[in-house]
Amino acid sequence: MKYKVVEKFISVNGEGNLAGQLAVFIRFAGCNLRCSYCDTQWANDEGVKYEEMSENDIHDFIKEKAITNVTLTGGEPLLQEGIGRLLCLLAMDHRLRVEIETNGSIEFREFSEITPNRPAFTVDYKLGSSGMEHVMEVGNFEYLKPKDTVKFVVGSMKDLETAKHILEKYGLTNKCGVHLSPVFGKIEMTTIVEFMKQNKMNGVRLQPQLHKIIWHPDTRRV
Repeated sequence: MKYKVVEKFISVNGEGNLAGQLAVFIRFAGCNLRCSYCDTQWANDEGVKYEEMSENDIHDFIKEKAITNVTLTGGEPLLQEGIGRLLCLLAMDHRLRVEIETNGSIEFREFSEITPNRPAFTVDYKLGSSGMEHVMEVGNFEYLKPKDTVKFVVGSMKDLETAKHILEKYGLTNKCGVHLSPVFGKIEMTTIVEFMKQNKMNGVRLQPQLHKIIWHPDTRRV
């Protein structure tokens, strides 16, 4: 099986439960969504250049780098044909902590049952400002585990209100990590913190995208 890889590099995780820790990033081509604030649109373009890598090629690259955190991102990784084969191979390597960043629109039940070293899912819930909320697969909330994260990328007060409603409706803070991440340049972090305080949002974490603070927001391979 060959996968379309547009980037592979080492950096710090910018978000998720392992934010701030080193990780090997594997970025795949292609996405089924077109979010208004997407910062990797280039990876979704039909003509984007990519390298074809097998599951063994990817695993060998990860082992060579000697970094135990692995982030599979995109685009949308779960769109890659045969992605389950890669996930099962990585799950056999007990040294690795594998995280999949997925856009919230694709059911991942079959992948959530992988053993013995199940990957962690960082699941976006696309809010109104993204233009993609209508395609969210809320059925995925049933398959969440404590190692997973639901991330709400918020760009407005209305987004914050929707996020609060969704996390309460599905009891997300009792299932997994819950993060509020500001759309860069659209909402102040102080606004989010005040909303959290006013609504007693216990168990919810404010998480800016670290890579946009450390480097220029348009920098790639970070």
